Amino acid sequence: MRVVLEGLFTFFGALIFIYMAAVILVYSTMLILALIHLRKQYLIDKSEFAEDYVHVMHWKPVSIIVPVYNEEAGIIDSIHSLLNLRYPQTELIIVNDGSTDSTQQLAIEKFSMKPVPMDILEHLPTKPVLQIYRSEIHPNLILIEKENGGKADALNVGINASRFPYFCSIDGDSILDENSLLRVMKPIMKSNEDVIAAGGNIRIANGLDIQLGAVFQTGFSKNALIVMQIVEYLRAFLMGRIALSKFNLVLIISGAFSVFSKKWVVEAGGYSTKTVGEDMEMVVRLHRLIKEKKEKKRIEFVPEPVCWTEAPQTLSTLRKQRRRWQQGLIQSLWRHKKLTFNPKYGGIGMISFPYFWLIEGLGPIIELGGYIYVLMAFFMGDIYYEFALLLILLFILYGTVFSVASILLEAWSMNTYPKLKDVFRLMVMSFTEVFWYKPLTLIWRFEGFIHFLRRKEDWGQMKRVGLSKKGIS
Repeated sequence: MRVVLEGLFTFFGALIFIYMAAVILVYSTMLILALIHLRKQYLIDKSEFAEDYVHVMHWKPVSIIVPVYNEEAGIIDSIHSLLNLRYPQTELIIVNDGSTDSTQQLAIEKFSMKPVPMDILEHLPTKPVLQIYRSEIHPNLILIEKENGGKADALNVGINASRFPYFCSIDGDSILDENSLLRVMKPIMKSNEDVIAAGGNIRIANGLDIQLGAVFQTGFSKNALIVMQIVEYLRAFLMGRIALSKFNLVLIISGAFSVFSKKWVVEAGGYSTKTVGEDMEMVVRLHRLIKEKKEKKRIEFVPEPVCWTEAPQTLSTLRKQRRRWQQGLIQSLWRHKKLTFNPKYGGIGMISFPYFWLIEGLGPIIELGGYIYVLMAFFMGDIYYEFALLLILLFILYGTVFSVASILLEAWSMNTYPKLKDVFRLMVMSFTEVFWYKPLTLIWRFEGFIHFLRRKEDWGQMKRVGLSKKGIS
């Protein structure tokens, strides 16, 4: 019996080793592709683009949709940042999804909003709209009050109310750089509408000096939990999404900041209210629609735009967020499982879906098993010590080397964190990730998988502190 158990233990260890080696190979390839792309972008004068092309884009107006629910802490700064965008023609639609705090009243008072009659075409079915308000100061700013139906339902209301052919979805706690919308529309403009959706780069704003929707200081919080999330965001956005986007394989563009063709989203049926990950599900559905219609359309990730967002500051809130993200990812993959290894859907079916299933979907279970294996190996002794040490080295390589590389890429190409001490601190913190932050996130993501199996709908509402308060951690 002991021989059988040792054989199974050895087999399990070898399986984890092969998996981790494959993951490292995949991420190494993504890192090289991201480096090549960012090197090209580094040689481009971004301010020159902003100046020379702004007039050309006048014929592509954008409706900015902001779904909000209990966002009183940050809604005013978010609206200010959107009103300050350098873009020729926009309309700003705030959709209050049944907030129970003072979100709506703050917006009405601050921007002098009055009730107005307005007909909304029902392209997509939604919960009832209760009242519409328009700002007397900014005529392009409206607020829609509706019954609570969730973020996806609020976005669908915004789409129904929008007047323009493209819409930009923004989270209610987000702050945009003034050129962000201009830059995220760049691939749409240059492709002659072959690009039907584009997502922007997201950065964590906790600890920044933000006044009236403008960022005056780029640094970060002293909270170790926030710093680890910054490292995590850099790795996710600067490696995975750049590489996948290059080959039209990206399945996730953040719901915090993304632009879509209204026509294609309506044809796809709008945002789904039956998943906790409506942003990924929408992108997957658009890819599926493109392939089934045999259209040569693209969905891209744009690394240059910067959208600042508030990150969870406590373990309990972060746990809810990561659990929900993982549940939403598995839901999207499962709802469209017929795409997996299906040559009819090209690279999406043969590359993207297998990647997301094996690395993003089932990866937390395998990696968590790896941590458990390492702990057990030290109790069993003999050759298992060496195997455990080898796995630890792979975990460090996977969790630390790629994080450091992402930080250096960010400092070199984007210059979002220009201070040397900030870059150094990020690098030091990344060396600790494998020992505390990574195991925690794996456990939370595993919980998300369990929630999916139990069909438990849990949106995990995050309590906002607000970004304009100095010293927020």
